[in-house]
Amino acid sequence: MITLDDVRNAHTRVIPYIRRTAIEKNHTLSEKFGTNLYLKLELFQKTGSFKPRGAFNKILCHLDVARERGVVAVSGGNFAQGVAYAGSVLDVHTRIIMPEHTPANYLEATRSYGADVELVPDAQTAFDLAERYSDEGWCYCHPFDDPEVMAGQGTIGLELLEDVPELTDVIVSVGGGGLMSGVTIAVKELKPDVRVWTVETEGANAMELALQAGQVVQIQPTSLAKTLGAPYVSADALEIVQRLVQKHTIVTDREAFEAQRHLLERAKILTELAASCTLAATKRLQEHFSNDHHVALILCGGNVSLDTLAGYMQQFG
Repeated sequence: MITLDDVRNAHTRVIPYIRRTAIEKNHTLSEKFGTNLYLKLELFQKTGSFKPRGAFNKILCHLDVARERGVVAVSGGNFAQGVAYAGSVLDVHTRIIMPEHTPANYLEATRSYGADVELVPDAQTAFDLAERYSDEGWCYCHPFDDPEVMAGQGTIGLELLEDVPELTDVIVSVGGGGLMSGVTIAVKELKPDVRVWTVETEGANAMELALQAGQVVQIQPTSLAKTLGAPYVSADALEIVQRLVQKHTIVTDREAFEAQRHLLERAKILTELAASCTLAATKRLQEHFSNDHHVALILCGGNVSLDTLAGYMQQFG
């Protein structure tokens, strides 16, 4: 289990390479929900998501091996770009194993950062192949079940408390749990009274099923929120939610889309469903917030293509 010191050390390590993204109070949403609502704009991180934070920390912790043998990672989306970008900056060869159904915009972006892309039939095959590369000596960057990746993602939590010291609540989405784990550890160790609320979409609910079973379970993701589509959550993430999270919420893809459209029309930002679902969760949790609360939504990514957005519009209207 990572600690606050791990996150602080990660921040020192990665700060020369990442953007410190803004957090802005949104007055329209604050009035709508009767509270003080802030948007952590991590979609404006380099590559369009928070993923470079963990990728840089992982590679920097093993830089000699990474440069000698190369880095391998599994991703159907944002982590691929994060690792590829970190590799290009640190002069490290990267190989990204991606499922064949990965959207073209993710493939093109990953290749544009200089990574070799290897396509396989599905996510499980990708993870199995990455393990074989790891056995051969490659530096393996797991997208979420890795303490050094978690610590890198947790640097967002440090920034939240520095920029909004009166923070009372954080709402964060869960894919495999790396972002949530790092942020929760950082925030709760620095300010234990802050409430952390987690959210998944239906069909990408590996955490919900793990909570029900009391153990990690495998799923076949079906949600349109593709970047939440991890096949399982890490054991550490499950324990963190069990111990430290106020409540776990599930929203529908339609709710996430409606929140996405609201953010685009009113806040002028286009997020992924994996990010807009935090606003959908705010609506469900509204009764827990008042004028005295300061609520931060982590908008974790914005890599959505125009074709994908048009598909959402056609499906949901």
